[in-house]
Amino acid sequence: MPDNVRTLGVLGGLGPMATVYFMEMVTRLTRADADQQHIPMIVISDPTTPDRTAFILGKSDADPLPRMIENAKRLETAGAELLVMPCNTAHYFYDAICAAVSVPMLNIIRETVGYAKKRVPGLTKLGILATEGTLKAGSYQQACRDAGIEGVEPGSRDRRLLMRIIYDQVKAGKPVDSDCFMDLVDRMRAKGCQAVVLGCTELSVIGRDLRLGPEDGVVDSMEVLAVRAIEACGRSAIVNEE
Repeated sequence: MPDNVRTLGVLGGLGPMATVYFMEMVTRLTRADADQQHIPMIVISDPTTPDRTAFILGKSDADPLPRMIENAKRLETAGAELLVMPCNTAHYFYDAICAAVSVPMLNIIRETVGYAKKRVPGLTKLGILATEGTLKAGSYQQACRDAGIEGVEPGSRDRRLLMRIIYDQVKAGKPVDSDCFMDLVDRMRAKGCQAVVLGCTELSVIGRDLRLGPEDGVVDSMEVLAVRAIEACGRSAIVNEE
């Protein structure tokens, strides 16, 4: 293996479909003419990890952190040199996981907000489409404040719609009500958001199916993480800067 190429460890299963999509995205977005030019990945997809949103909201006493730390350590022991966690809500536990291992971990939320500020000229308001757990944790709101922009949350009705789309449709493996989702995006734009973040990796699956991208004012946190992981592991990523 070339000295400048690092092995990526994927702390996945949070949920399973998002993990599979992340792996596909990393492969598709890597500039490579042969198998040997892709980055090596070690993946743990553990869907038995307790639900992050339920714990953050106080609806469950099942703490997912011990399982996530255990899996992060397993990735480190297996030879991972950089970790990623394709789940926005799980970043509520980001600092604790980082403290438990010696290899670095990319932060999907900070990377996404930084990309949005760079990609959208004059960005002042960034819409946040995410789980109730992510919104309550305030991770995106803090990252937006650090970047000097305003993070705008959906209203209470749209939060409930998002949770139904995420849990009752994507996670359940059922068809997504795309019209309902796009209406929700339009309402965020009506609040003055110049861009909207798909701040849940299940929503990234919807973004793929609807072919949404920066040209539509939509920033996909999963794609941002995939590109940054490729680059941080020493390979070149295919990025549309148009």
